Amino acid sequence: MNPKTLYQKVWESHIVSESDDAPSILYIDLHLIHEVTSPQAFSGLREKGLKVRRPERTIAAMDHSTPTISLNFDTADDMAIAQLEQITKNCADFGITLFDAGSKERGIVHVIGPEQGFTQPGKTIVCGDSHTSTHGAFGALAFGIGTSEVEHVLATQSLLQSKSKTYEVRFEGVLPFGVTAKDMILALIAKIGIGGGTGHVFEFSGDAVKALDMDGRMTLCNMSIEAGARAGMIAPDETTFAYLKGRTHAPKGDAWDAAVEKWKQLPSDEGAVYDKTVTINVSKLEPMVTYGTNPEMGIAISETIPSLGNKSEAEQASLSKALNYMDLSADSPLKDHPIDVVFIGSCTNSRMSDLRAAASILKGRKVAEGMRLLVVPGSETIRKEAEAEGIDEIVRNAGGEWRFAGCSMCLAMNGDELEPGQYAVSTSNRNFEGRQGKGGRTILASPLTAAASAITGKVTDPRELMK
Repeated sequence: MNPKTLYQKVWESHIVSESDDAPSILYIDLHLIHEVTSPQAFSGLREKGLKVRRPERTIAAMDHSTPTISLNFDTADDMAIAQLEQITKNCADFGITLFDAGSKERGIVHVIGPEQGFTQPGKTIVCGDSHTSTHGAFGALAFGIGTSEVEHVLATQSLLQSKSKTYEVRFEGVLPFGVTAKDMILALIAKIGIGGGTGHVFEFSGDAVKALDMDGRMTLCNMSIEAGARAGMIAPDETTFAYLKGRTHAPKGDAWDAAVEKWKQLPSDEGAVYDKTVTINVSKLEPMVTYGTNPEMGIAISETIPSLGNKSEAEQASLSKALNYMDLSADSPLKDHPIDVVFIGSCTNSRMSDLRAAASILKGRKVAEGMRLLVVPGSETIRKEAEAEGIDEIVRNAGGEWRFAGCSMCLAMNGDELEPGQYAVSTSNRNFEGRQGKGGRTILASPLTAAASAITGKVTDPRELMK
């Protein structure tokens, strides 16, 4: 028997039908939906007279359009209200569990899936959302799909899918002081580019990955899509099992023991061959920041923005366009550049370890004059846990805004957005033009870097403020 990778094992165990000249039909274990990409899918079901094939395998959340100022919709615009009302009706009509605004467990779909134990090793998981790759941290095959595919999965619990190639991303060494999983993934994207993983599924491996907690692993997998990969995966281990044990929807009793034995068979076999491999030694990594308008435009905080020289004509044009939008100059440092807003949140960095990291910087300090700081937990469960630890008080005492759970300023669909020309240091996953508000300029960074920058009012190396 040929040695197999983690991806190959999960893929092969979910094939319903396959042929040499067409995509395979893949069974889907868990379908996550939210209010923005699902309305058209349900309209399609109604037009065709179809039911949801396995409603118990579909979980819905309100997150993208949900205001974070309060748990009611008073501050939502008409489009957001329509989307939130529509998902409420759709879930009621089709018998789907919805974590709505009144749910004590509500939050960002990619946060509550793992938190509630729906996300498990070996599962196939899809959602009409790019950052579904988050769930691959558990050894699941998880990826985003389009709205027509959302309808197909609702109706059939399966999906037409072509097999991806495999790409091992090895992170070796020990993370230095002040450097995090967010810096690891930004370093990878800066190294291989936003198209580096196209056609592949990443498997993250190496000592530095094994040393991460589940929050850090989810951050790594979350941004796999930003390097062009179909998904990102990490082999399940004792850290995975410890996180899942006792969660509401995780197996219990004998079923738990049986599940763990099955999950232990998932890691890639010794001798398994990957189509591509890249190795990064994290021992010399620094905090990373982006300077442009896609996530590959990233540098270590001590470095200068790249020169226009020694680049192809197309690369020069792309960099010039990005720097013009960002109003930054080539060959100049990004460190100490003045900023206006700091956003700590999103499905990338809104979990307890992220909030604790930010609080460790903010405690006993005040944000810079004129600075706006938003801290938005990924779920109501996380919000309550953070408040029990006093993190909300630390944020407010520093002069920041403490919010209810939601996607918030990650994508400016919910009242939380930048003003034209403002600079934000953000813990989210995308720095596209206008992503956080029309004319807004986004610098991606870790929670440590973001919190430090809020205190100083400029792009700051967090190590300068850490004890």
